[in-house]
Amino acid sequence: MGVILITGGCGYIGAHVNKELNRRGYRTLVFDNLSRGHREFAKWGEFVLGDLLDIKHLRLTFRRYSIDAVMHFAALTYVDESVKDPQAYYLNNFKGTLNLLQVMLESGVNRFIFSSTCAIYGVPLEIPITEEHPKSPINPYGKSKLMVEEILKDYSSAYGLRYVSLRYFNAAGADPECEIGEWQDPPVRLIPSLLDVVYHEDKVFRIFGTDYPTKDGTCVRDFIHVTDLAEAHILALEYLLKGGESEVFNLGNGKGFSVREVIEVVEMVTGRKVRVVEDVRRPGDPPVLVGSSEKARGILGWSPKYKDISVIIKTAWDWHRRLYGELKKDT
Repeated sequence: MGVILITGGCGYIGAHVNKELNRRGYRTLVFDNLSRGHREFAKWGEFVLGDLLDIKHLRLTFRRYSIDAVMHFAALTYVDESVKDPQAYYLNNFKGTLNLLQVMLESGVNRFIFSSTCAIYGVPLEIPITEEHPKSPINPYGKSKLMVEEILKDYSSAYGLRYVSLRYFNAAGADPECEIGEWQDPPVRLIPSLLDVVYHEDKVFRIFGTDYPTKDGTCVRDFIHVTDLAEAHILALEYLLKGGESEVFNLGNGKGFSVREVIEVVEMVTGRKVRVVEDVRRPGDPPVLVGSSEKARGILGWSPKYKDISVIIKTAWDWHRRLYGELKKDT
């Protein structure tokens, strides 16, 4: 078998998938522009510094390597940032993917695994969200991902591209062996942001919105461990390698936790209080996002192993302390 190309393989999820692919004997090629990723995360396979917006370099990469399948993680992924700078999201997430698909077609590569998102659903009409739920994204990030999904359907019909689109809910946690994890400076997502506040005595955590129609007024999210996401990507690849047809799958735990509930678990895991201030809602945040993964369980045989939110947060905390050093004890 040839090489599995991992675009954005120096990022959070891509790096975990790369580790798992290599652990199972696959050859990988990590393609990343390092705008958000970390060169240190390309611990497995080969690495190419490149940008999907540079189609000439992309063509050269496909000529140099015998690529059998593509796993596409290279994207900007922050909801609030996408609202402030939509052009960056449409260029990177949409145009970059078009370039990648064009070169795949030119090179005869027809297996594609797409890192999609639950943000394509927008404000849910029912919970849990299934794959058939109407798609009505409320931010440019979700819109950019939905645009790609629509293109994938057309390319599958017209050109024989076979793809799996994986719609994540909230990726969380870190490699249990602490070799890689979520690394943003400053942190952006909920759990790393809370851990950062715990770690630094001078910081506070802002709860954006306390008047949502939820049990405690804060947003509710479905958290899925990044290692479970990596497992789903391997199963999706094997599904395509065995001749499976194009499909879409939700990936989540099927249970939601509010921001306040996550804060409580962070305090329990770390033994420290989270300093909190309440703020107004951010644009683009749906009140509740909880998904059904029954389709992935039935067709891919996928089942999350890390279902306990405290275990998920514990792996993130272990990584955070490895990244920044052990927390000094109270005096």
